[in-house]
Amino acid sequence: MNKIIDQISEYVKEAFVSAGYDEKYGRVTVSNRPDLCQYQCNGAMPAAKEYKKAPIMIAGAVADELKKESAFSYVEAVNPGFININLSDEYIADYINKMSSDERCGCDKTDNPVKIVIDYGGPNVAKPLHVGHLRSAIIGESVKRINRFVGNEVVGDVHLGDWGLQMGLIITELKKRQPDLVYFDENYEGEYPSKPPFTIAELEDIYPTANAYAKEHPEFKEEAKNATFLMQNNNKGYIALWKHILNVSIADLKKNYEKLNVSFEKWGKESDAQQYIPDMVKYMKDEGYAYISEGALVVDVKEPDDTKEVPPCMILKSDGATLYNTTDLATIVERRKNENPDMIIYVADKRQSLYFEQVFRCAKKTKIIDPDTNLLFLGFGTMNGKDGKPFKTRDGGVMRLEQLLTEINDAVYKKVTDNKEIEDTLAHEIADKVSIAAVKYGDLSNQASKDYIFDIERFSSFEGNTGPYILYTIVRIKSILAKLDGKAQDITILPAASDTEKDLMLKLTKYNEVIFNACEESAPHKICQYIYELSDVFNKFYHDNRIISEEDDNRRNSWIKLLMLTQKVLETCIDLLGFEAPDRM
Repeated sequence: MNKIIDQISEYVKEAFVSAGYDEKYGRVTVSNRPDLCQYQCNGAMPAAKEYKKAPIMIAGAVADELKKESAFSYVEAVNPGFININLSDEYIADYINKMSSDERCGCDKTDNPVKIVIDYGGPNVAKPLHVGHLRSAIIGESVKRINRFVGNEVVGDVHLGDWGLQMGLIITELKKRQPDLVYFDENYEGEYPSKPPFTIAELEDIYPTANAYAKEHPEFKEEAKNATFLMQNNNKGYIALWKHILNVSIADLKKNYEKLNVSFEKWGKESDAQQYIPDMVKYMKDEGYAYISEGALVVDVKEPDDTKEVPPCMILKSDGATLYNTTDLATIVERRKNENPDMIIYVADKRQSLYFEQVFRCAKKTKIIDPDTNLLFLGFGTMNGKDGKPFKTRDGGVMRLEQLLTEINDAVYKKVTDNKEIEDTLAHEIADKVSIAAVKYGDLSNQASKDYIFDIERFSSFEGNTGPYILYTIVRIKSILAKLDGKAQDITILPAASDTEKDLMLKLTKYNEVIFNACEESAPHKICQYIYELSDVFNKFYHDNRIISEEDDNRRNSWIKLLMLTQKVLETCIDLLGFEAPDRM
């Protein structure tokens, strides 16, 4: 289905032409004064310059043409040249009926699908997920779902950090603790054990211990650097340990991401790109893109119109070691070969914007990526505590993601069980779904680039602009439909009989426009704002109309159909945000 605003624009363009003016002036927008009208067209003002007429004269002529159309209940030209428009109740109802009869509620798939790789998550192996990983996972998952819904082919890649110094630190600390392991015996010729020599709990203790020790003992850090070098150069024992670290870590990461309702099509790793680095470096040298500067191999990425300093992109350190830049560029080479995407979206902290600017420019300048491939950095702001500083534990440490989810789950469980009798298993099932909605909506309702305050009490509230409020609205609709035993499949939705019913219908008509805008701008917060407004107008409609006790069968059945559409739109939207509604709350 065409967006309703596009349909209205077509009427207005035709009216401009009929009145003797260019159709380009017929663009319609949602009214910024909803107390005066639903839509408006301001095209008479720019048209006045071309046609040397007063804007109000042009607006009046166009309005006269529009008044002939049954789609509109009100059209008025007002000074200095605005055209105010209201749709007829019949036209709105007709649009709503078409939405209701469509499997996708009127949101067609794109005519020009593209292939997209979304790089989000980005945890390092052997480390537990902490709150710093939350935004990347939540935003990336929603952007992936939205793009897939509109018809794009999408691959979500977790892109694990598994090839840096942390691996050498773990191996060296493990050697200190268990020196007799066969992995450290250079003369060992047999098969290495299939069972890892550590649990996830032990592994998560090994890294911070080793990292802290290395800061105080330079000789330990040098040993860890050497272990990293040996691993990266295929030392058999160290490669076997690396594989154990990966397997144990990935199993734990999958479990934690699953709690967040986040999944990845590809569990890519930094190490996957290593095989592409030698040829990539040689190519950059041979083609004259890379040169030596102060011992390091770099590529200039500065452009003539830069207003800020953009340093060269370093490819290799002076000692020949690779950097994150090297790995990320090689990963672009890998993705071009294996996926050949039209777009790659990187979801990461906005403070990395200069880094990604360098990498993107380097990839384009050296032509390791097709010139038409869109490289997009989706930078997100910081999740802060009530003190306005980055979110911490009560004792000032970095909070593990698992702990955060437990705390908000406990808060929701308490709200669910307060002042009501409910079976404990059901209460926990409800709390699981509502707490994830609280976390995800609390994050996604903010524009990604903005910092925000993570407030468990506010996010878990069943009132206001929160995830639980959206779920409560859906549950309310489910409850009403269950009482009505609504099966209104062949019923026509009637024109609105009240202002609150019209407001609900008008908000529903915006659905496909919101989804495509959210997709085009990688902006899940637009969907959050929409479903909050939709929930609000629905609840006003519910309070103003006796839906269950309505005696007019046609009107009651019409409302059943309207409620079914509202439920479907809300449930589709929350699925795009990455959470689901329980059957009761």
